[in-house]
Amino acid sequence: MDWATLKATVSSCTACGLRAGCTQTVFGVGDESAQWILVGEAPGADEDRLGEPFVGQAGKLLDSMLAALNLERGKNVYIANVLKCRPPGNRNPEPEEVAKCSPYLVRQIELIQPKLILAMGRFAVQTLLNTEATIASLRGKVHQVHGVPLIVTYHPAYLLRNLPDKAKAWADLVFARKTIAGL
Repeated sequence: MDWATLKATVSSCTACGLRAGCTQTVFGVGDESAQWILVGEAPGADEDRLGEPFVGQAGKLLDSMLAALNLERGKNVYIANVLKCRPPGNRNPEPEEVAKCSPYLVRQIELIQPKLILAMGRFAVQTLLNTEATIASLRGKVHQVHGVPLIVTYHPAYLLRNLPDKAKAWADLVFARKTIAGL
């Protein structure tokens, strides 16, 4: 599937049933030939309303994190989620939903051909790495997904609730920057 076909397919997808309960799909945003792809778990209420990932408080924190790396949304960065539709009440994604939706994310990665994937949060990490391992156990290492280096870090929404882990997330971002510089 090319970009146009993929976007149309996601927009009309009803495979898992989440589409019936959301306002719109949240496909992803940014540079479609970016070196960095950032992957979160699922849209929240703000994302569902606006059709863009990471636009609430977590999005503001993510933008600040990017700025600290001299990056910005839309310039050499693409941002997507594992799920393209908001789960009711912002609940965690169900395994069936992840299984139905994750091929769209895989295709986005294939089309973008990034130099680095930054997986943010448990569901993004566990989906992309096909593991049940914790974020803490996977941080600080370079993983591979479809031949692309992947760095694990915490989701910005988690960081808003767990301020002491911001330092760990910063270490992850520095590690990601060093990793991409070495490619």
